[in-house]
Amino acid sequence: MTPGHHSTVDGVLRRSARRTPARTAVEYRDRAWTYGELDEAVSRAAAVLRAEGLAPGDRVAAYGHNSDAYLIAFLACARAGLVHVPVNQNLTGDDLAYLLGQSGSALVLADPDLTDRLPAGTRALPLRDAGGSLLARLPRTAPYDGPEAAGEDLVQLLYTSGTTALPKGAMMTHRALVHEYLSAITALDLSAGDRPVHSLPLYHSAQTHVFLLPYLAVGATNVILDAPDGDRILDLIEQGRADSLFAPPTVWIALAGRPDFATRDLGGLRKAYYGASIMPVPVLERLRARLPALAFYNCFGQSEIGPLATVLGPDEHEGRMDSCGRPVLFVDARVVDEAGAEVPAGTPGEIVYRSPQLCEGYWGKPEETEEAFRDGWFHSGDLAVKDIDGYFTIVDRIKDAINSGGVMVASRQVEDALHTHEAVAEVAVVGLPDERWIEAVTAVVVARGEVSEADLIAHARDRLAPFKAPKRVVFVDALPRNASGKILKRELRDRFSH
Repeated sequence: MTPGHHSTVDGVLRRSARRTPARTAVEYRDRAWTYGELDEAVSRAAAVLRAEGLAPGDRVAAYGHNSDAYLIAFLACARAGLVHVPVNQNLTGDDLAYLLGQSGSALVLADPDLTDRLPAGTRALPLRDAGGSLLARLPRTAPYDGPEAAGEDLVQLLYTSGTTALPKGAMMTHRALVHEYLSAITALDLSAGDRPVHSLPLYHSAQTHVFLLPYLAVGATNVILDAPDGDRILDLIEQGRADSLFAPPTVWIALAGRPDFATRDLGGLRKAYYGASIMPVPVLERLRARLPALAFYNCFGQSEIGPLATVLGPDEHEGRMDSCGRPVLFVDARVVDEAGAEVPAGTPGEIVYRSPQLCEGYWGKPEETEEAFRDGWFHSGDLAVKDIDGYFTIVDRIKDAINSGGVMVASRQVEDALHTHEAVAEVAVVGLPDERWIEAVTAVVVARGEVSEADLIAHARDRLAPFKAPKRVVFVDALPRNASGKILKRELRDRFSH
């Protein structure tokens, strides 16, 4: 590439630091970083990582909670030419070992309270709160002055949740993510004057790539919270320190259900973003009635596209509150039938994409890559309807994934765990509507002996991350099947949804 033409993730921060070095970039707990300080910290952290013997292209897993150190580590990987692998901090056991092994991560950056979960022999470096941690080593490390990454270089493996198979690592380049940042900035009206609060896990692509990094690109002051703490969020709004919030429907439902939601002074909240799962229309109506001046944005997409694909803006909600909007700046989308032909408006089909935001394929999975990228389009696996005005509505999922609280759970993985119990003859796992979780992981079981709901939930929790374990177990005499013997999960959803 010609010198001077680089477009990199860490370059987003570097440009903001040169433009407004003294402006506060990030606040976390009792620490604050100006743009100049944050950029220098990233360069020093990049030098720390390279001093560990890592070479460009090496994968570095991040297994930690929200913090300024987590953000610095990601940007440091980008600056040092390393490939960042964000890992859900709730994963344990085989789930965790699979991601670390399949990615080939040479080092794990882990918070100290999580290191005992790592597989034996894993090479780890503490992110923070330890004498030799990444954060503690910054003051005595000179800034990185090595070669820069190029736009076409990989910067991150964004693992899917795994639907009908094990999770896949979407290979994201610097250029893809920078395109996605610009799409987010334009579609979501992000500006330097906004005061966003970031409370969702930073391992999740939506919080990091739709909000935190685009907001760093425009020069806003960002508050990072450990978790979506309702008291803390509302306090920040009342104090005038937050006027922009992204949250999945589960968090918005919790906020709307608080006894003090009707009495707190929330007039300072100007922008409300929701996504990661479907927002129930009654909840959205309740929120809009309580805060009529608040601008709501529906964000939709998936990891493979960075993850923002469509947005429903605040002036587009009337009459289409179940829609996920229209494609963002750098995304072309259409709805096709099984043969790949575009279907007429109002006809359900699979939504497919073309975009510079798209991943390069799946790490170490050429067959899955070829299947997803065919006919010149990326096949999302989502069933959608497009209306005559170009608005998309997601109507179903082709694969049997369950969207529980904004986190995707593979039904087959839960079924496999339950099948290891001797009293389970057959099991089908589906997502059922739930006021808190949007979709609750529910196991429909044909038992072959005496077993209780509590027994099976405990059995699953011993083998899965807690968020994957069933919230409910229903016992039946037989599972409905079609002529070929396939379990009819739609019938189970219809039967037990009420």
